[in-house]
Amino acid sequence: MKRILVFAILIASAIGAYSQTEADQLNRYLLRTLDLNQLGVLFAKDHHYGTARFESMSGAFGALGTDISAFSINPAGSAVSKKSSASFTLANRSTDTGAQYYGNTFNSQNNHFNVSQAGAILAFDTGFNSDWNRFAFTVNYKLKSDFDNSYLVEGSGIDNPFFDQIPNNTDTNNLYDQGISDTFHATQRGHSSVVNLGFSTVHQNKLFLGASLNFHNIELNRITSLNEINENNQGDLLNFTNTFESIVEANGFSLGLGLIYKFNKNLRFGVAYESPTWYTEIIDDTNLHPDELYPQHYMGDFDYSVNNGLPSSSSEDIYGNLISSLRTNSRVTLSGAYIFGKRGLISIDYTYRNYPGIRYGENNIDFVNVNRFFNSDYRASHSLSIGTEWRFDRLSVRGGYLYEKNPNLLAQLGGNTNKDNLRGISTGLGYNFGNTKIDLSYRRLDNQDYQSVYGLGDVILNNNTSRITGTITFTL
Repeated sequence: MKRILVFAILIASAIGAYSQTEADQLNRYLLRTLDLNQLGVLFAKDHHYGTARFESMSGAFGALGTDISAFSINPAGSAVSKKSSASFTLANRSTDTGAQYYGNTFNSQNNHFNVSQAGAILAFDTGFNSDWNRFAFTVNYKLKSDFDNSYLVEGSGIDNPFFDQIPNNTDTNNLYDQGISDTFHATQRGHSSVVNLGFSTVHQNKLFLGASLNFHNIELNRITSLNEINENNQGDLLNFTNTFESIVEANGFSLGLGLIYKFNKNLRFGVAYESPTWYTEIIDDTNLHPDELYPQHYMGDFDYSVNNGLPSSSSEDIYGNLISSLRTNSRVTLSGAYIFGKRGLISIDYTYRNYPGIRYGENNIDFVNVNRFFNSDYRASHSLSIGTEWRFDRLSVRGGYLYEKNPNLLAQLGGNTNKDNLRGISTGLGYNFGNTKIDLSYRRLDNQDYQSVYGLGDVILNNNTSRITGTITFTL
């Protein structure tokens, strides 16, 4: 029964890991190797999480500073603070997903509660008669992305994709090529996070300079399962389930540099650079492995049964490790802000991310094609964040807007159509009790995502995400 060769179809939809040499063999059936490239982009993205004040203004803090989450955009921002402070943030994300699959739509909801941020700014006056009159140390934990998500799609009567791929098969009774129904379920758990350590200082209260050392962590567990009921020319039914699992862990580091310049008491300009993140070792524990009879085909765990009296069968759990290195893209942010005294402010950030610069194991011949696909199938991404804040005595009212281009260029996956770009609005409130501040924010983000089961982009995910964040800040 292994000649049914159901095993290859999960690869396009599963974010897994295997060497490019094996992936080249899979190209006979999938035409593109999407999973390693998608994995690299997924690990490179930042979902603009932070304090409630930061999120309520859509992260437009590159020229403002003061807020501890501004440090993740521009490390010079901490020296803007004249007092030491500590912040702690909790958040809840709710994502409604409408999955479109061959004319059918399936709705699901995912909720996730997490610690979004925790850290402190320690600001000091130098105490000397110097133009460098203040400096600050910063330590902050930040959630970059949470991967938790799941969806389920079902179809019926879809042509069996394996019929023409079974070599030299003369027994047509073994060809279960008439699709009756199929169900595909994907579940993903995990997160990427970063711990920022940094130093910043100010010259004549006009020029702010800062640098950071950032330690990144990734944890990802993805499980996909496909169940098919197919029929042969004798009316026999085959019930087949294939489950693929990938467990990824990685640690890396990056460097950050930034400056903020005050032209006058109202106008500020900022520029910041973050280096690529170097993940020296990515460990992927996966059950994806070649079929014993047909090594060019890949499978996870499977089981099947046939209603004609033949015995059922299932596979053993076989897991193996892929160990690789990854260098993500760099990031440049240009920022401007106008301060209306103590009444309010308007801020804007533009960010450039060089996604074609992502590379796996650069001196490893196994990843030549995957790295080439970063150049051919992905583009640099541009994002724009706009934020505003207005104060009414101790109460602050905030709002923001975010637009980010998706780096994907493959038209089958929504690339270059603007349908997969990220759009978001945000709002929030803050109240200053003196030495304690309470901030709340609400964000709504909309985008399309594309996954693959039988063909590129045959699953369209319409995601509507709402996020509520609360932060408490203490003056030290």
